Amino acid sequence: MSAVSRDNRASLRRNVEANVGSATLDVAQEILAVSALLESEKALRSALADAGQPLAAREALLTEVLGARVTAATASLLKSAIGCRWSDPNEFVEAVEELGMIVAFSSADSGGSLDRIEEELFRFGRAVEVNPSLQMTLTDPALSAVGKAAVVRDLVSTHAAAVTTIVLAHVASHLRGRRVDAAVSALSTLAAEQRNRIVAQVRVAIDLDPAQRDRMTRALARLTGREVRLNIAVDPTVLGGAIVRIGDDVIDGTMLTRLNQARRTLVG
Repeated sequence: MSAVSRDNRASLRRNVEANVGSATLDVAQEILAVSALLESEKALRSALADAGQPLAAREALLTEVLGARVTAATASLLKSAIGCRWSDPNEFVEAVEELGMIVAFSSADSGGSLDRIEEELFRFGRAVEVNPSLQMTLTDPALSAVGKAAVVRDLVSTHAAAVTTIVLAHVASHLRGRRVDAAVSALSTLAAEQRNRIVAQVRVAIDLDPAQRDRMTRALARLTGREVRLNIAVDPTVLGGAIVRIGDDVIDGTMLTRLNQARRTLVG
């Protein structure tokens, strides 16, 4: 992601934060529906993302296309996205989709359910990771977007929060070449950023007790300078210690890694 794109997306998040009263789940759903429309309509996304055209003309086009089908709050947030400069129309679609997710997580944060949603996203990601048949279903080109969304809703809607169901169903039906686990991981990161914290994916052979979780959380917070949320997965293939992934960074503190390092040192 380019620096300009990061700045644009940060600007959109700040816009949501400044209008938190408008960040409702209904608005989030409307924005996600628009992102799906943009994904399917190349001419429309190209026209709206064309910075060579006057902003007023692009805003007028948006109003003409959507009419009264979206609320004023939704239209205002979408216009803020149109006002940014994007490197290409596909990046614009991704930003609008992310905007919808941010609004959904903001509504959850206001309602006090964000912790629950982060946990549900993590559990779904683990379910995808250990279930190859589910991965194949959600990436099957023969299954329609509607069908993939229905699969997700069937799996999670009976026990998950409405926000969780909505964002997972949307992502599963609009992967755009992404791996399912990567798309769900990106959702977890967005949810964590709602509170300016980061997610640490931790793999251990045996689950950590509360004291160990607390020590690891505090150590990673000192290391990163940010509040940290641990997502812990028990993996029998891990031989002692832990593997911690934060974004693209990996800290491998497993016994197997230390043994291999010692072996290389001895051979050297």
